[in-house]
Amino acid sequence: MPRSRARRPPARPPAPKRRPTGPDADPVAALYDQFYRVVRRIPRGRVLTYGQVAELAGHPGSARAAGAAMRASSGRGLPWQRVVGAHARGLARVAILDPIGGAVQRALLEKEGVAFTPAGYIQLSRHGATTAPPPRRRRR
Repeated sequence: MPRSRARRPPARPPAPKRRPTGPDADPVAALYDQFYRVVRRIPRGRVLTYGQVAELAGHPGSARAAGAAMRASSGRGLPWQRVVGAHARGLARVAILDPIGGAVQRALLEKEGVAFTPAGYIQLSRHGATTAPPPRRRRR
């Protein structure tokens, strides 16, 4: 007859980790907030590429991080549709690969007055926001 194993008492769940507080508590959240501040300043009917958003946020060369921030921004009330992918010199495109999401972004941009070429590109010379306007000052 096989020996039965002694049962151990159930392990206690680990104590919840305390999250640090303060401005440097979560560096990823702080980085994303810098991208979101730039995106909020894009004027209606204008677009910026992910690379331009990263550059204006002070992180040149971080276009992929800007894209990750935009993917994570659901429910934040951002004008996410105004951030597009760079294509060739002077052209941009809807970079969402999901056909429904891409169609939604294009429809929102067209509603704002952004024109697309027959091939589906946006001319940055016409609709690009070379710089985002300065942030609005809050009243004290």
